This record gives sequence, structure tokens and C-alpha cells, in this order.
Amino acid sequence: MENTATVETLDVTVLAPRLKHPTIFDRFDNLQGGQGFIIHNDHDPKPVYYQLLGERGNIFKWEYLEQGPEVWEVLITKLNLEAGESIGELVAKDFRKAQVFKKYGIDFCCGGKKSIKQVCEEKGLDANVVEKELQAIPDASTSNETDYASWEPSFLADYIVNVHHKYVREAIPALYEYTSKIARVHGGRHPELLEIARHFTNVANELEAHMPKEERVLFPFIKQLVEAKKSGVQLDKPAFGSIQNPINMMEMEHEAAGESLEAIRALSSNFALPADACATYTVAFKKLQEFEDDLHRHIHLENNILFPKAIELEKEVIK
Repeated sequence: MENTATVETLDVTVLAPRLKHPTIFDRFDNLQGGQGFIIHNDHDPKPVYYQLLGERGNIFKWEYLEQGPEVWEVLITKLNLEAGESIGELVAKDFRKAQVFKKYGIDFCCGGKKSIKQVCEEKGLDANVVEKELQAIPDASTSNETDYASWEPSFLADYIVNVHHKYVREAIPALYEYTSKIARVHGGRHPELLEIARHFTNVANELEAHMPKEERVLFPFIKQLVEAKKSGVQLDKPAFGSIQNPINMMEMEHEAAGESLEAIRALSSNFALPADACATYTVAFKKLQEFEDDLHRHIHLENNILFPKAIELEKEVIK
């Protein structure tokens, strides 16, 4: 975190609600690369993060200085970014690259809009080492990896529902049982299991509320966009305004689920089993890792492939 002593603070608590976001955007737009300012607020300004990401792109760094309960302060810095593909774009073209990013703890789904250079600077990694490992992967044309990026958005949406949503719904009851049981039986010697059970409950609750919103609102609208393009017709703007609005919400919920799974991985020391692990303990950790792997691919398909395609489609067919 950089020295904030000379960074100006924007106190948005003194602004009328309708002026808060425009004032923040105006301040951000007037920054040069490397410059920043602090938002001072009385609640978490996370909605600004998603609006800024949606309307300006991944050209800023967001750092919490204080996180409530009464005062929230965030340092926003405009980045000096070099041209180049984002992590999400790289994985969208060849999912095998995800294994390299996983090796270095780089988030390619929720954090997929960042460049390799940017994320390596944030994590203290050598970008050249990461680049060399990515380049060592054989040409994608020789791989049997599915080319999801070539799929029509309607087909991809159905695939996500029938494969990943189905998996989540089937996996949650068993993982509830496993995580609760090992927390109850082994929690005295391994108190981290109590936290793991709590984080999994948060993930499950998040996804059980999240998936129906995609299935009933966002994905059907994406299919409407596809059909409108095929038919050469223009659609009226939907009630939710731009498709960027529900996408921002879905990405925010993806991030919340991802953070809980990241906490589980940290608490379990990368799913390492202790010497006294019983069969249920072993199965629970194996299934948690499987769940995490599936959710990473699931979120990647949405954040890095389906959603960008839908945003471009909307530009073509909405009046």
C-alpha cells in the first residue's frame, strides 16, 4: 500500500446521494496514471467498484484503508497499464493456462480482468517466470480442451445450467453434511474446521440464491439478444436498463463465493489432511477441492466468455 499522507480525500458523506457517484467518476477521470484519491464514506462503497469496473474497465486499483463499521475508506489509484490481454482472455482462449495461474494463486475467474503484469505486481510475483510457463504450454490446436469461446451464447448459457448449476445443486447437500460432521467430531482438535463449515454455508447460501437469478432473468435475456440478432430486429431497453447492471450484480456475487472458497483453502492449508483425518475428513476435503475446481471453471465461463459476449450483443440489438 502506498503512502497516503499526501493523497486527497473525497468525503462523500457530505454530498447529496445523486451526486456521489458522478463526483467520484469525475475525480477518477481527471487522474493521471499512478495518481489516486481516497473515498471516505459511512458504508462500504463496493457498488462504486463494480460501476467503475463496468464503465471504465480494469484500469484502477482498489484498496481498503478502513472497513467499518462506522467509517469506510478506499484508496482508488488509476493504473499505468501496458496493452495486453487480460488473464481471463488468456484462459478463455486456452483453459490449460488456468493451471499455471492456480499454481501461483492467481484468480483467473473473479479477477480475470487484470493483466499478468498487474496481478504479478500485486502479488509480488515475477511476471517473466509466469509468462515463460504459459508460453511452455503446447499450441492450443493440439489440445483436446473444449473451445468454449466459439460457442453461441445461448448454447453456453444452457451448458452452464445443465452442467455447472446441476453440479452445484447436487454437491451442496453432501458437503453440508461432510463439513458439519467433521466440524462436530474434529473441531476440538482442529478449530479451523468450524470456520470451514461456516464459510461453506456462506458459499452454499450465496449460490442457491444466485443461480435462479441467472436462470430466470439474465440467461433468458441473453437468449433474447441472440434471437434478435439472428432475426435482424431491434429490442427495447429492458426494465433493468443495460445488461451491465445484472452482470455487475452476478460478478459481485461470484466474488463473494470466491472469497469464501479462498478462505476455506487458506484455513485447510490447501486441503492438507492431518495425521488423524478419518474417512469423512478425507472425503470432505477431496469434495471441497472438487467443488472449488468446478466453481472456478463455472465462474470463468460466465465472467470471461458469456458476459462479454452478451455485452457486445446488446450493443447490436438494443434500440
